[in-house]
Amino acid sequence: MNIVVVGAQWGDEGKGKIIDYLAKDSDIIVRYQGGNNAGHTVVIGKEEFVFHLIPSGILHKDKLCIIGNGVVINPSALLQEIDTLRKKGVYIDSNLIISEQAHVILPYHILLDELRERRRKIGTTGRGIGPCYADKVGRVGIRIIDLLDEEIFAQKLKLNLKEKNELFKKVYGLKGFSFEKIFDEYRGYAKKIKKYVKNTTLILKEAIRKKKNILFEGAQGTLLDIDFGTYPYVTASNASVGGVCTGTGVSPKDIDKVIGVAKAYTTRVGEGPFPTEFEPQLMERVRLRGKEFGATTGRPRRCGWFDAVLVKYAILLNGMDELSITKLDVLDEMEKIKICVGYKYKGKIYREFPSNLRILYEGEPIYEEHKGWLQDTSRITSFKDLPPNAQRYLERLSKLLDIKVKLISVGSERSQTFSL
Repeated sequence: MNIVVVGAQWGDEGKGKIIDYLAKDSDIIVRYQGGNNAGHTVVIGKEEFVFHLIPSGILHKDKLCIIGNGVVINPSALLQEIDTLRKKGVYIDSNLIISEQAHVILPYHILLDELRERRRKIGTTGRGIGPCYADKVGRVGIRIIDLLDEEIFAQKLKLNLKEKNELFKKVYGLKGFSFEKIFDEYRGYAKKIKKYVKNTTLILKEAIRKKKNILFEGAQGTLLDIDFGTYPYVTASNASVGGVCTGTGVSPKDIDKVIGVAKAYTTRVGEGPFPTEFEPQLMERVRLRGKEFGATTGRPRRCGWFDAVLVKYAILLNGMDELSITKLDVLDEMEKIKICVGYKYKGKIYREFPSNLRILYEGEPIYEEHKGWLQDTSRITSFKDLPPNAQRYLERLSKLLDIKVKLISVGSERSQTFSL
């Protein structure tokens, strides 16, 4: 079976943990979009593993992990991640394959990202992701396959630097970049990653023909999708299920199941509307209890009540078959728990997620209030053993969202996940 795991909120839903849980029944795990702006965390015992580019399925030694063509790759970050994981005892060799068609993040992408963020705050990670995707769409991007050919790489890099350095000089008053320095640095990266590079589309097509089980790992979340998210406060790629096809070359006909992941509450990082955001005191309480700090940047996440309007939109958009709920335990100490079921704006009630950001910024969330369970759920391993109010909360979410909740996570460790 070929399964896609996609975020149903603004990212940071715990997809890495769910991927790790599902990986044991898969043959291949594929990352299909984003870059090292992603941060997927898996905790095994006392050891924490944070993934930015490599699929978290790499923790299973017998699985093949693929970085698809839809991912933008900073070679330095990739090699550092490989080195860090190896030092923790993770086997990485022939079990990792990189698409030759993936695009490369270069130093000028990172600087452009930082400069633009200073002028207009979007809340990017400053990793050069957006400018790299912009060059891809502008047809001036440099792919991994280009990086491996010194002549082509030199030609493309010279043309790009001619344009980019002019921009840095005239718009930002900066000197720009040296061709020789970038060329030599990235030629060194090319030699180190060459052994991982292959035509991943053909590999996946062959795997599908042989009926292998493939797990597709999305980064960020649906509400950060470049087309369907809270634009412009979004990422630069398709973080929804559509990104699987363009990011791997796999046909929609070959996807058997879509699993959504949502927290038992809501978080987002950076700028943008957030209708259910907590007031400061409760924000800090939940942030500390849930360790809501970005795995990539360390930035504190904004926290709020579960937004059923938002998640239902993500479910419909992605055609999700089932939902996984993470961090249920973070709500253990709440006397009252709220669920947003609509927005009220200028006398009108909105039950569907709007594209107009004014409604999200200025509208008033309509809440249902539920009694908390005030019990520790972190050691529970089955639905029937959850406190009655926790069961009612999950059942209410399932009914509001019109989807089955199949997996529950009650802690950061691998063992703290159970199916319904």
